[in-house]
Amino acid sequence: MGETRHTKVLIIGSGPAGYTAGVYASRAMLSPILVQGIEPGGQLTTTTEVENWPGDTEVQGPDLMVRMEAHARAMGTEIIGDIISSLDLDQRPFVAKGDSGNTYTADAVILATGARAKWLGMPSEEKFKGFGVSACATCDGFFYRGQEIVVVGGGNTAVEEALFLTNFASKVTLIHRRDELRAEKILQDRLFKNPKIEPLWFHEIDEVLGTESPLGVESVRVRNVKTGKTQEIPAKGVFVAIGHAPASELVKDSLETHMGGYVKVEAGTTRTSVPGVFAAGDLTDHIYRQAVTSAGMGCMAALDAERWLAEQD
Repeated sequence: MGETRHTKVLIIGSGPAGYTAGVYASRAMLSPILVQGIEPGGQLTTTTEVENWPGDTEVQGPDLMVRMEAHARAMGTEIIGDIISSLDLDQRPFVAKGDSGNTYTADAVILATGARAKWLGMPSEEKFKGFGVSACATCDGFFYRGQEIVVVGGGNTAVEEALFLTNFASKVTLIHRRDELRAEKILQDRLFKNPKIEPLWFHEIDEVLGTESPLGVESVRVRNVKTGKTQEIPAKGVFVAIGHAPASELVKDSLETHMGGYVKVEAGTTRTSVPGVFAAGDLTDHIYRQAVTSAGMGCMAALDAERWLAEQD
């Protein structure tokens, strides 16, 4: 039987938004509890070099998140390694239940659950997940030393993954449905100058092919989106980098969402459709999706929660 914990502010999620909310809520003497969730530290824990965090010319993503967690703890945030499986926003105080069996009640809630990697959605991709198919170059790139691999996508994530994977792979083929990338120009320049990377324009993956015993990827069948013609490309690894979807499953039936599941907040604030519930970071942001903007929203959410709680008192 789990225990029940009460807090003035419950923060759900532990990326830049969650940890920054913890710092500010602690400084406001709200004694927040932060529940880290399924991926402590968020997406930055699966990133290598971060070059756009103010104050650091370059910092490793996991290192930055370790520092943020330590900062929140030092300010007084209680950080708990649990996963919230249900959240009742119809009663006051709000009630959250964790996978651990613990129950958390809160006068205010800050949601900072972020976003998760999107997948292609094909059976062969699912079959080889963890056996050659990955959405995390920093997690799995090491296993492909001297091998040919493919990366799917055309945004910042895809280009960053392709560049990182050249540290290990003999060749990286970047597969994209169009003939131009959405990534920042500085990243595109690096990609086009890298002799190990070969873009394959106007193509998409039709099927991931491999061995049964042991289970492993050997190649991908790609299809030209204009002509329909297919070809096979040798590849021991397939890295899917086609963007992210907001992790809003917990609240999709209780909060107003838009733009494919992003939690809607009142313009210029972090207030959601339920008073006392605030949302910050990639969970709400379908435009910028940066660590620094997420941190800024985490600050806003804590300040919004502090003011809201003061009004209730």
